[in-house]
Amino acid sequence: MKTILEAWSPETQHDRRAIILELDCILASPHFSNSKRYPALLRYIVERALEGRAHLLKERTLGIEVFQRSVDYDTNADTVVRYTAGEVRKRLSLYYHQHDSTHGIHISLPVGSYVPEFLKEHEPETDPGRTGLLLIDEQNSPAVATVATVQSDVVTISPSHGSPRMLWLIVIFVLLASLGVASLWKFGPVSSNAVDQFWGPVRQEPSTALLCVGGNVFDGNHFSGTMTAGKDIQYPFVSMQLASAIARVGGLLERLNTRYQIQASAPTPLGDLRERPVILLGGYNNPWTMRLVETLRFQLPPEPFEGIVDRDHPGRQWTRDKSQPYASTDDYALIARFRDARTGNVVFLLAGLGRNGTEGAAQFATSPLYMEQVSKRIGKKLSSGNLEMVIKVNVIDGKTGAPSIEDLWVW
Repeated sequence: MKTILEAWSPETQHDRRAIILELDCILASPHFSNSKRYPALLRYIVERALEGRAHLLKERTLGIEVFQRSVDYDTNADTVVRYTAGEVRKRLSLYYHQHDSTHGIHISLPVGSYVPEFLKEHEPETDPGRTGLLLIDEQNSPAVATVATVQSDVVTISPSHGSPRMLWLIVIFVLLASLGVASLWKFGPVSSNAVDQFWGPVRQEPSTALLCVGGNVFDGNHFSGTMTAGKDIQYPFVSMQLASAIARVGGLLERLNTRYQIQASAPTPLGDLRERPVILLGGYNNPWTMRLVETLRFQLPPEPFEGIVDRDHPGRQWTRDKSQPYASTDDYALIARFRDARTGNVVFLLAGLGRNGTEGAAQFATSPLYMEQVSKRIGKKLSSGNLEMVIKVNVIDGKTGAPSIEDLWVW
């Protein structure tokens, strides 16, 4: 039987303690425990509401009290409160999709508000003569009804105004849409192939993934004919090979039903990389690749070296042959997946020394054929933990050829 949730206001110390216990369960879940920002906001607004200070829960106050912004900070330029509140709403929704309330209480954050709402579970009264989810409030006019929305196995009740006929249509739509979402969430197609195992962590995260792409400008004095675009370059370009890598990774994320956004690497601040999965495309043309790869075993030393070195075996290195034309020289790339302490989340890395290497890395990491080779070598570690590999990419007349594994490391 569905559970009905009704808006509820705690009146006793026992009620308030029950809400805090429910909050603790929520914050201990994976949806919140791996973050600092989201638990901080949720705990603050819940505690202030229980203290009777809900009227103080405004964007500027939260920016100052929770995120240590200055008292005169620009809320239009700095959207930390709005962004974090949106993520809290999504994570609360995901939490209640997967967990039953331990204390018969649900905590929600209504859209457009920073004041939390507390809902209490009730078993609906059964009436053999009535069906449906439209509940008329007989204390008010017949045009005032209660619309029930479905979230997982929970029916949430909220008042709505309009004609009964229209409300019926709304209820039916909400029910079908909610059941559809629940079905996709619980029973959506899940493949066990090696590609899905490697990319599994990005699908498990509720946040929008960030596809952070390196950019270039032309430079005739450089071996590749290009150089890395800096922050002052308003319109950097990406090569056809990098565009191919974006298309491959974007297509994979679409198949995994994972939301993502694309940003140029150079102007992206650290704050945009935090608390969500990050996919870095590009090696020396991606400043964030160069910064985050510093902690790994296989590294990209600063220019002008332009190669891959093995930190554990300094004599081992992979470089392009600069005595040959760029279009005829085999390329190398790093492929990695690891938890980064600076971003607070999982990072995927597809980083070629040159543009062909990045395209070859994307081809490798999205191909069941190639990733199965990795699965045979490391087994179950493909779906969890950290890994890094060096691949070689054949280049023929500027075209990206077949990639192959040079070395592989898991930890």
